[in-house]
Amino acid sequence: MNQPVLQDFTYDPFDPDVMADPLPYYRVLRDHHPVYYIPKWDTYALSRFEDIWQVLGLTDGTFVASEGTLPAANVLSEHNSGPVADPPLHPMPFHANFDSPIYENVRRCTSAQFRPRSAAKLADRIRTLANERLDELLPRGTFDLTQDYGGIVAAAMVCEFVGLPVDLASEVLATVNAGSLAQPGEGVEVGNARPGYLSYLTPIVEQRRAEGADGSCPIADSLINFRLPDGSAFSDMEAAIQMLGVFIGGTETVPKITASGLWQLAQRPDQLAAVRADLEANVPVAREEIIRYAAPAQWFARTARRPYAIHGTTINPGQRIITLLGSAARDEREYSDPDQFIWNRPIERLLSFGRGQHFCLGVHVARLEITIMIQEFLKRVGDYRIIAESALRPPSSFQWGWNSIPVEV
Repeated sequence: MNQPVLQDFTYDPFDPDVMADPLPYYRVLRDHHPVYYIPKWDTYALSRFEDIWQVLGLTDGTFVASEGTLPAANVLSEHNSGPVADPPLHPMPFHANFDSPIYENVRRCTSAQFRPRSAAKLADRIRTLANERLDELLPRGTFDLTQDYGGIVAAAMVCEFVGLPVDLASEVLATVNAGSLAQPGEGVEVGNARPGYLSYLTPIVEQRRAEGADGSCPIADSLINFRLPDGSAFSDMEAAIQMLGVFIGGTETVPKITASGLWQLAQRPDQLAAVRADLEANVPVAREEIIRYAAPAQWFARTARRPYAIHGTTINPGQRIITLLGSAARDEREYSDPDQFIWNRPIERLLSFGRGQHFCLGVHVARLEITIMIQEFLKRVGDYRIIAESALRPPSSFQWGWNSIPVEV
């Protein structure tokens, strides 16, 4: 950009132009405004990889998520005069809004199936689901990689995690997709329990409580049996709200990354051929570059509880930061030639799944799902063509990913 444009430069994650394509804004922020103040929201945007890596790695309570990790504009419009306390225990919001130890203790209720050893045992099930979808889709000749393939497989796994019938996968996918759409100027607050989500989750809790919550449905049963520091338990709705991270996160991101990866490879026949040469060994390598290049999550927020100095700027208690993960993934200080897709790029660090206290709960399952879905697709499909003119990536302040990638096989 030339100097006059720089002089007039403004950044707001809810600006329609930013929501349509944030990447040019990220470059200007990284190069000229690594700590960019947005007066309207009393919020600082951090855009460089190393700065975000350091901030998210803090575990001393300097930054907290008490206003949500993805606050909407109506939350940010209320400026704070000092540190923000944790929310009250009841009615309990999504547990990510709490600091230690409540956050970690509730998170453990939902984490057992996502630990590395447990996740590894899911490979056969994921492979079965992927091939069942391909059995149905390939005879059609054309279908949608995001919605029809990756979306249904990921949503089916989420159904099994939370205790829903797998045949509800398409409904769950549609509900989550609709809930993530944002209007310019507003954004999305994932922590707010939308009625559509709870219509699936609350009945699960009610049924499990009636049946005794004996552990056979691990997430719901653990939440029912959990006790807060004051000895109180979750209501059915409060327990259902704690399941939102699995319900939304497990459904939304993986399909977009998987479909985008197959598209990036299709655009580069030499790289696709290299990956095909040994799918078992090479897809996990390519997966990391696909995640870096195509992960749709753009930013997460924190609120300062203690002063924090960075690049000569002091962020005061009550002020917010947004850590621009989408910018960090394209930071030339961390990755050489970052706007290029290079399937076997050496990647030492990634921020696409976050870092620190709020590191993605389902990271091991997500990596496994992406790997298996790409492997099974490439095993069974020779030539394929992305119908690029029909691909759809709606404007978004957060999940800026390809909601639709049609393919012809």
